[in-house]
Amino acid sequence: MSTGFLSPRQPWQGRRVVLGVTGSIAAYKAIAIARSLTSLGAAVDTVLTDGARQFVSAISFEGVTGRDSATELFSVDKSALHISLGVEADVVCVAPATADFIARSSQGRANDLLSTTLLATKAPIVICPAMNTNMYTHPQTQRNLKYLSENLSYTVAGPAKGALAYGESEGMGRMLEPDEIIEEIGKALVGSSPLKDKVVLVTAGPTQESIDPVRFISNRSSGRMGFSIAQAAHRLGASVRLVTGPVALPDPYGVDTIRVNSAHEMLASVSEWLPQVDVSIFGAAVSDYGFEKIATNKMKRSEKKGPFILDLVENPDIALETKNERKAKSITVGFALETESLLGNARDKLERKQFDFIVANRADEEDAGFDSENNRVTLLFPDGRCEEVPLMSKHLVSEIIMGHILELLKDRP
Repeated sequence: MSTGFLSPRQPWQGRRVVLGVTGSIAAYKAIAIARSLTSLGAAVDTVLTDGARQFVSAISFEGVTGRDSATELFSVDKSALHISLGVEADVVCVAPATADFIARSSQGRANDLLSTTLLATKAPIVICPAMNTNMYTHPQTQRNLKYLSENLSYTVAGPAKGALAYGESEGMGRMLEPDEIIEEIGKALVGSSPLKDKVVLVTAGPTQESIDPVRFISNRSSGRMGFSIAQAAHRLGASVRLVTGPVALPDPYGVDTIRVNSAHEMLASVSEWLPQVDVSIFGAAVSDYGFEKIATNKMKRSEKKGPFILDLVENPDIALETKNERKAKSITVGFALETESLLGNARDKLERKQFDFIVANRADEEDAGFDSENNRVTLLFPDGRCEEVPLMSKHLVSEIIMGHILELLKDRP
C-alpha cells in the first residue's frame, strides 16, 4: 500500500483507532501513520507520552487527523479520558513503542494516559517496537515482548532490520514503515475470518519471453490487481504466496513473493505449491506464446536481410495444465482479459478451466485495467449469474473478490 493518495475503504473506514506515540526518534513516522489512517476513513485519536513530545508535537497530529491529541492523564475537562479512549477504540496501536513502554505495559503499569488506556480497552492492541539493537535483543526486552504476545495476546509488529538513529549504523530494532503498520492495523480490525490460517496462491503481472539476452516480448500488465488481492488475503489472516512476473511494484507486506520471468517459470512455481493451496487466484497475464530457442547472443540488425521473422511456440496454459493438481475442495478464481465478446469468452474459460468464478474485464478501456489504478469488471459464476462491478480502485475490486471467496469458504470446511 502506498502512503501517498489514499481513499476511504474497509477495514479502516468508519473505525476508531487510538494511535499511541512514545519517545523514540521513529516518532516522526507516526505522523504519516495518522495521516494515512485518516485518509482511509478512520477516526484517529492520538495519545502522546511526555517522551514523544520531545520529538513531535501534538499540533502535527491534529493537523493531519482533524482531531485533538491527548497527552495528560489527569485533566479537569477530560477526567476519564483513558476510559473513553479505551472503550470507544476498535484498535489501539503504539508506534513507536520504546523499550521502557514495553516494560511498563508488560507489568500492567498505569502511570500515564497511554499505559492506562491499554488497561482500559478490550480492543486488539498492536505494539510496534523501535529501539537500539542491543536494547531490543536484551533478554529482559525479549521476555517483555513474549509476555505481551503470549499472555496478553497483543500483536507485536516488527521491528525490522535497517538504519537506526544517527551513529548507530544498521541493525534489528528499526520500526516498521508506515504502510506496513497500516496493514497490521487493518489485520487487527478484520479480526477472525474464514481465511485465517488458510493458504492462498495468487499469480500476477505479465511474463517476459526472451528472444535473445537483451530482448523479450511481454504485455502491459502492471500487476496491481494481483498485488491488491494478495495484500487483501493477508489482511484476512491467510498465508499468501504471490507468484509474479516482472513488475515495478514492491513486495506486498507479509506476503511470500516469488518473482519469475517466463511462463514456464511461473508454471513451475505454481505446480510446486498448488496441491497444498486452499484458494488459488490466477490473475497473471501470461504470454500465450514464447520461443523454443533463445539466441545466445544479441541479434544484429546488420546481419539480417529482409523481414525479421520470429518463430513463436505456444506457452503452457497454467490454470488449465494444473487443473488436476488442485487440492480437493479448494477454491479457484480466474481472470479473463478480452477486447471482444467479453462475456462469451469469459464464460468459455470459466467452464473449460473449472473456476469457481471468473473476473472479466476489457483490455481497451482507457480508464481501467492496464496502466491504471482502477478497474471495471464483471464476475461470472457457474450457475449463470453475472455481477457487474462499476469503475473503482483495484483495492476495492480486490475486497469484492475476497468477499465472494469468503462466502464460498463457508460451504467448504
